[in-house]
Amino acid sequence: MENTIQINKPLAKNKRPLSDTNLLLVITIIVFAFMYLCAVIFLGAGFRKPQAFFNTLNENASLVILSCGLSLVMITGGIDISVGTMTALVCMTCAVNLDFKGGNVGTAIMWALVIGAGFGLIQGYLVAYLDIQPFIVTLAGMFFAKGMTTIVNSTQFNVENEAFVKLVETRIYVPGVGSLNKLGKWVPAYVEIGAVVAVIVVILLFVLLRWTKLGRNFYAVGGNQQSANMLGINVRQTKFLAHFICSMLAAVGAFVYFLHVGSGSPSHADGAEMNAIASSIIGGTMLTGGVGNIIGTFFGVMSLATIKNIVSSLGLDDAWWTNITVAFMICLFLVIQSVVLSRKNKNKN
Repeated sequence: MENTIQINKPLAKNKRPLSDTNLLLVITIIVFAFMYLCAVIFLGAGFRKPQAFFNTLNENASLVILSCGLSLVMITGGIDISVGTMTALVCMTCAVNLDFKGGNVGTAIMWALVIGAGFGLIQGYLVAYLDIQPFIVTLAGMFFAKGMTTIVNSTQFNVENEAFVKLVETRIYVPGVGSLNKLGKWVPAYVEIGAVVAVIVVILLFVLLRWTKLGRNFYAVGGNQQSANMLGINVRQTKFLAHFICSMLAAVGAFVYFLHVGSGSPSHADGAEMNAIASSIIGGTMLTGGVGNIIGTFFGVMSLATIKNIVSSLGLDDAWWTNITVAFMICLFLVIQSVVLSRKNKNKN
């Protein structure tokens, strides 16, 4: 009998399905690309210039930072609704320090960080170690910051400190990127200092969540606190750090906002916390915790800003049209998240 040799072909590698976080990230990027492409094609040359994109980033740099901090808390299953009024408090405190107290840019930054650290320590402790609901704690923080802003100064005014004004007017030009104006002259594209800070924050938080033990702990606590405890994760400390980092990022975002507007006002960043929550949801961060991506949050902010620009370009300047559109986007992404959750539960079964 002839011996037959059976050659086994290498088995095809099983393709791993996209994780929930990556799937929601892909959906967010596709939606943003589709909206921006439609704006470029149908809404004229304004959207075709590179500076239009950079202007969107310049105007929303502070929101990017606030949303990143909020995403961090939401990944752990919490929430922070004090970041908007904290922004107003930081702006007013820094403005008063610069114009009325003889301060400089360095002391203004110090005040911003002190306010952020104070909110982070107190709110983080109350949520993590006293087990008070984060919504209640940060609601109290929101009202406290709103009241303190008025106590610091109750009127709006523009900052006239020379060093600060120079910083506000600083532009960083993007090499090789620009467009021709009507006279045929090359105009380079630029970003403000705040936009650079926002991009750095996104990169640092992406690295933190992706490649550090603390980042993995955030996801574990948000996914299942009991399982995280069994794995030896200090759940209280992790929650505390999430709220503390969020407040510190809110302080950084507030100073970036201050650099953009160059003034102090009790009404600054009104509703910013709601925009930050909306951006995080659109970016793929689940309110239930355990799922989220900082890159998705960045595109969530840009998607929210782009849809507002599109509505404005269509001549629908009334506030309700923007609100209706934002509400539609939030509902759409909540439905998408529900589908992802049902898919996840089905795979478990």
